[in-house]
Amino acid sequence: MGVDMHNPWSGMRLDGADGADDPPPAAGDDAPAAEPAAVRIPEVVPVIPIRNTVVFPGTVIPLTIGRERSRRLLEDVLPKQKIVLLVAQRRPDVEEPRPEDLHQYGTAAVLLRAVRNDEGHQTVVVHGLIRARLDQYVQSEPYMIARITPLPDRVKPSTTIDALMLSVRQEAARVIELSPNVPDEARFVLDNIDAPGALADFLASNLPLDTRQKQGLLETLNVADRLRKISQELGQQLQVLELSSKIQEQVRSSIDRSQREYFLHEQLKAIQEELGQTDERTEEINELSEKIAKADMPPPVRKTAERELERFRRIPQASPEHHIVRTYLDWLTEVPWSVQTADTLDIAAAQRILEADHYGLERVKKRILEYLAVRKLAPHSRGPILCFVGPPGVGKTSLGQSIARALGRKFIRMSLGGIRDEAELRGHRRTYIGAMPGRIVQEIAKAGSINPVFMLDEVDKVGQDFRGDPSSALLEVLDPAQNNSFQDHYLNVPLDLSRVLFIATANYMGTVPPALQDRMETIELPGYTPGEKLMIARRYLVPRQRQENGLKASQLTFTDAALDAIIDRYTREAGVRELERQVGAVCRAVAAKVARGSARKRTVDVRGLGKFLGPAQYESEIAQRTSVPGVATGLFYTPAGGGVLFIEATRFAGHGRLTLTGQIGEVMRESAHAAFSLVRSRAEQLGIDEKQLGRTDVHVHVPAGAVPKDGPSAGTAIVTALVSLLRGRAVRPEVAMTGEITLRGLVLPVGGIKQKILAARQAGITTVILPARNRKDVTQLPPEVKKGLELVFASQIGQVLKTALGQ
Repeated sequence: MGVDMHNPWSGMRLDGADGADDPPPAAGDDAPAAEPAAVRIPEVVPVIPIRNTVVFPGTVIPLTIGRERSRRLLEDVLPKQKIVLLVAQRRPDVEEPRPEDLHQYGTAAVLLRAVRNDEGHQTVVVHGLIRARLDQYVQSEPYMIARITPLPDRVKPSTTIDALMLSVRQEAARVIELSPNVPDEARFVLDNIDAPGALADFLASNLPLDTRQKQGLLETLNVADRLRKISQELGQQLQVLELSSKIQEQVRSSIDRSQREYFLHEQLKAIQEELGQTDERTEEINELSEKIAKADMPPPVRKTAERELERFRRIPQASPEHHIVRTYLDWLTEVPWSVQTADTLDIAAAQRILEADHYGLERVKKRILEYLAVRKLAPHSRGPILCFVGPPGVGKTSLGQSIARALGRKFIRMSLGGIRDEAELRGHRRTYIGAMPGRIVQEIAKAGSINPVFMLDEVDKVGQDFRGDPSSALLEVLDPAQNNSFQDHYLNVPLDLSRVLFIATANYMGTVPPALQDRMETIELPGYTPGEKLMIARRYLVPRQRQENGLKASQLTFTDAALDAIIDRYTREAGVRELERQVGAVCRAVAAKVARGSARKRTVDVRGLGKFLGPAQYESEIAQRTSVPGVATGLFYTPAGGGVLFIEATRFAGHGRLTLTGQIGEVMRESAHAAFSLVRSRAEQLGIDEKQLGRTDVHVHVPAGAVPKDGPSAGTAIVTALVSLLRGRAVRPEVAMTGEITLRGLVLPVGGIKQKILAARQAGITTVILPARNRKDVTQLPPEVKKGLELVFASQIGQVLKTALGQ
């Protein structure tokens, strides 16, 4: 709230609906009003409605007449009668006010002068005389005329009145003092008003109050009460002005201090130049200039850096922009624009490194060696974007480190798990406080090379929300046709990523967007066989855990039978992470004995495993689970590896309904209904009493109810369990199966064949029934996986039942 006291009687608006600006008040109207007793007030006067303002007694104000009714009133009244009643409207948006639209109290005023402007509007100068109450309307058309009663001020000389006048006068003087652009005559007018009512009206007309508040002051006839209200409004205004003055003084002091520091810095700079010395700022600028020269930036980036350096020269150190530009230049010079490591293109040496670091994984090693061969023959060819897909613990991340070592490049690993903000990859724009480049630029700057091996770990766990989609930002990074001009939001200059060898890892490609999958060459790492796990444990895990626990090879050895027992009885995984933990537990126990002196060396065999690891955690339950009709063994696959799934079915009297339990997903639920419909449709062929089936309810349950299950691959196992139940014939305990079923009895192909076969082998299964169309997947499996297993390929459900039930 501000006090506009640049003129004691600021121009006010009457009823001008055209929105024209009010003309300035006539000069010489600053004197206090004459006593109202000098003019006779008629009992009946014309009424002029005004809006957005209130006229007080003693004030001289110009009013613009815009309404046709008001113009006609002036034509009829002037010059015979110059006394009118000015009454404020209750609602300013009413264009043609009626008597009920006006307040009951107004001000009787005399018309001093009338002037017509070029736009056809008429401006009159009025002098407020006395308050008046509107008693009765005598005429409403074509304009309003009313009977009024003048209302003189109610005031009784007393010390209270004198005290109120003194207080109000002092507060008003202070407000005038703090208000900008107030003429000197305002204080003069204030000091020369002796009447308490006139003083209150003078201040009320100039205070920045709304129409409702001013109308309330006009209707306050008791002068003491009016002065109290004025004093309260002045007090509030004075608080605001004093606070504003304090803030301005602080700002002015800060500016003066900054100017003084700048002046002294310039003087110091001139003195140092005369003495042949350089100040810190000059050294800083010279240092940045040298960094830009040494960075060997591409021409567009060099041009941007030099432009920002020139800006930095002109920015004062006290400016917030100084730190922002300095940080930006630091990042520009830290990026290794032209620094790269020379590739080691010795294919034989690279093969030895890969073989030494990882056992198996022949397909991956073959692909890396092919990449090296292409780089050797075509050095400027674009690098591939590889994506290793497999369960946890199969060596995806460590394989990236081995690739970097084989190539002789720097290695960068960035985990994408849980990233939801696109700015984490592409950076924030410099307009934000604390902005920084994205993780890609940061990691390359940290590596100090423009051609590192960059591993994007857990690409399948990238999230998205209102802050953007990070996987969409990866589209440009992982596209060899686009990443030669990658733009980070912070740097805002092109960065060539085409020399970076990007390697992504994922456990499951189902959550990766198709557009991102299309940009990567997917290489599956399906998991290790028991034989491969044994070799990995012997070559890598045992020596590493022995070293980490302070043991020598002579102090601890494992027999192959002990390692096989750990793999079979204490782990259930596709990788070797849990296997390494169990080996580490044995090493820690032996290290404790060696440290106490109770043992010097130890050979761990099968019989001693229980002392270190406790009872076996996994045992075969196949014979017990399938010894009764209605139980079939299925196979499943998850991103963590394969496993065995049991389907249990029972029946009881009912109406032919099917009940499903075991936290089954929608797809698996539909597969169970399809299996039940298939069995009912072929009841006669299967030797099942169809009438008895209609009077029987069937309940299918999948154990491990706390674990969610979904997918169509349990279709053959559900059909087998139902037929086993309804025929009263148990399924062969050594048989497991997988495959999707249709209502026609077809067995459709499924995924994860290697993981499922490994899980069946580990669970003691000897016969595995697979869809016939999965035969191509079996041909790629190593002989060790298929050894000792009978693989039966089925295209019809009859072949499945013949193998599983022996019929």
